[in-house]
Amino acid sequence: MGKDELKEFLDQKYYQYNTPNFIESDPIQIPHSFSMREDIEISAFLSSTIAWGKRQMIISNAKKMIEIMGSSPYDFVMNFNKEKADEIPYFVHRTFQHPDFIYTLASLNNIYQNYGGLKTIFESAFQKTQNIRETLAEFRKIFFSCNFPKRTEKHIADVAKGAAGKRLNMFLMWLCRKDKSGVHFGLWNIPQRNLMLPLDVHTATTGRKLGLITRKQNDWKTVEEITNHLRELDPEDPVKYDFALFGLGIFENF
Repeated sequence: MGKDELKEFLDQKYYQYNTPNFIESDPIQIPHSFSMREDIEISAFLSSTIAWGKRQMIISNAKKMIEIMGSSPYDFVMNFNKEKADEIPYFVHRTFQHPDFIYTLASLNNIYQNYGGLKTIFESAFQKTQNIRETLAEFRKIFFSCNFPKRTEKHIADVAKGAAGKRLNMFLMWLCRKDKSGVHFGLWNIPQRNLMLPLDVHTATTGRKLGLITRKQNDWKTVEEITNHLRELDPEDPVKYDFALFGLGIFENF
């Protein structure tokens, strides 16, 4: 498939799947239930953090987290303390277990109380580095700047060591990409042309079948490879093709 033919094919699939109907079956529906920016970004972070496994289970467990927080994520995070932690009912999503959830809430409290919030951390890091990988690495340092359980480390990808960072890249895509169809939020000032594709098993498999990936591993170098190929198709919005690649993989078994 030539470049022009590939672009036409992926553009068609992008418009097919980038519609408000996509929200109904995706974890992005969780932040879409809020209107205040801080509620959106906190619920988006929590939902994306547990975004692996069956989608319906992800959505169900993300809703449980929000219910535990009294459906007011920002207020809950700002007032989180040891007493509140002791009152939280047991929560688990696959290997993301109760201690991971408690530490995540404690870290978010630290982030909003002492660093100006998620938006400030990510925008400041990107402004300084002009690089998504370095931005994600800086966020990870801050996220784990409190006394954390060793087990929680695996739930925030270490892109500095080569991890693909699927969930972190998806979180950034949700918050930064300005989506005319209203699926993504476009609330943060990180240019969408700089975003990196959230590489998962579906996008990777489809990407290889379409010749967008030559590497065998699903790591950061592969994220760079496929995103660079997608930039050739749309330099200003390469990650829009996540809709096409994901849709082809999960809905069409491409």
